[in-house]
Amino acid sequence: MPDIKVFLNNNLGYKLLAFSSKNSKKFIEGEDFDNLDQFLETNKEAYVFGFLTYDLKNKIENLESRSKSRIDFPGFCFFVPEILVKIEEDNSYSYIVGNESRVNNKIVQDFLRNRLNDQPNAVELNEAFSKEDYIANIEALKRHIQEGDIYEITFCQEFYNENAKINPVSTYFKLNAKTDAPFSCYLQLGEKHLISGSPERFIKKKDDKITSQPIKGTARRSNDPIEDEKIKTELFKSKKERSENVMIVDLVRNDLSRIAAKNSVTVEELFGVYTFNTVHQLISTVSANLKKEVSFSGVIRAMFPMGSMTGAPKIKAMELIEKYETFKRGLFSGSVGYIKPNGDFDFNVVIRSILFDEATGQLTCPVGGAITIQSDPVKEYEECLIKVQALKDVLNE
Repeated sequence: MPDIKVFLNNNLGYKLLAFSSKNSKKFIEGEDFDNLDQFLETNKEAYVFGFLTYDLKNKIENLESRSKSRIDFPGFCFFVPEILVKIEEDNSYSYIVGNESRVNNKIVQDFLRNRLNDQPNAVELNEAFSKEDYIANIEALKRHIQEGDIYEITFCQEFYNENAKINPVSTYFKLNAKTDAPFSCYLQLGEKHLISGSPERFIKKKDDKITSQPIKGTARRSNDPIEDEKIKTELFKSKKERSENVMIVDLVRNDLSRIAAKNSVTVEELFGVYTFNTVHQLISTVSANLKKEVSFSGVIRAMFPMGSMTGAPKIKAMELIEKYETFKRGLFSGSVGYIKPNGDFDFNVVIRSILFDEATGQLTCPVGGAITIQSDPVKEYEECLIKVQALKDVLNE
């Protein structure tokens, strides 16, 4: 049976479901970008699915990760699927890779059948930080901003359980029903699982155009339509949220300029307000024309980790993240996506996600937010609770 699965769901139309196994010859994991380039060149006429973890930063810049991870994923993992199906809105499906055999149909149908599994979860989440400790860390980071070390930093905390038992696929479908997020995905690598309700695109390439859509700015939803519209307007007008967003837009523009054709970097949309089932978000869109000689790993070296998950300046922000956070981010703040045979690709940002290890029972749900000089530590703490609420709901219902 396949022990690698990736399900990509934009909740706007069709979905992609890919299967493979770790003993496949068309599978690579590790941290060496040269090996990745060679793998992608060898398989350039195939669909390739995979992920990047946040801690690849250490291979891109002179950085290190000292904290421990509850769930260790390799720096990157990519594979050519043995089975790849396109799933329509009515859940009919067709094969892109693989034959419509009885065995293959059973593999696909067993996965999709989890949509109907309503077995309840009973997983309580613990906080790695007390509210007081979290606030103290925000105050310390604001002092770094006052001293000119950074302008903005994305500081995250961990919600966790050390003895969890869940059905990861059915939990994914529950989360997706709740969030309806455009970069939702499920990933399995052996006994390790990612259950993601991500609303954020990291990087997309179509022909020679490359696009990034950083999110900075979050507000809760209200059941009252009038109040909900008011919250949405306040988010759009918020000086603090706009400040957070524009600093990351500038960082993304700078990152893109390293791989872009001259004078091609464009801010297509600034401060777009997008509404999802559980939150409103402030999203900007930055694009450029990619230089023809830049490889996939060249794009990653220039852009990764994404600025929305670091802060600015990027390297100093990542050094302070390592100092103040208490966990190794791993696949959280990383990216999952796929590369087409024509070289186009699309990758998300791994946020609003559950990471789960079946073998150990470890489960973690990191969340965070951008800290600027205008940040109110109590409100930042409350924003974390808003972001983790959908995850708490599906883990304990």
